[in-house]
Amino acid sequence: MKKFYAFIIPVLVCFFIGFIAGRIQENSILNWYPYLNKSNLTPPNLVFPVAWTILYLCMGVSIGFIINSTHRQRKILICIFGWQLILNFSWSFFFFYRQNPLLGLINIILLEVLLIIYSIKSYGINKISSILFIPYILWVAFATYLNFYILVHN
Repeated sequence: MKKFYAFIIPVLVCFFIGFIAGRIQENSILNWYPYLNKSNLTPPNLVFPVAWTILYLCMGVSIGFIINSTHRQRKILICIFGWQLILNFSWSFFFFYRQNPLLGLINIILLEVLLIIYSIKSYGINKISSILFIPYILWVAFATYLNFYILVHN
């Protein structure tokens, strides 16, 4: 049962962080974001909650594999995971709540670096854990482009 909780609790934490981020960005999504010049590649708003639901699930399962391991670098990866989760949340704060694409861009670049580090380091412990972060890395790379576009064109 402990192994099950090592998966379900991180998944729930990821969804909770996403829920709180969604709440703090709600006003800006309605009153600020629609009026920005955005890239033609910007997906419709409906895509974002679907994508993040999948990504949060992958993130939680990924760290669950690490929590269940006995590898000596397990604690380091849990720490990296925690920091990337903080950066994930703070991007919403900077970009949407503060309406500051520059701080958002700095934040999301740091996030991308941590995601890559996590994925590389977790590969040696649990390949599935590493692979589960690939969609997240790709999505954040795309989001970095969208953030950069908004910074440059607004």
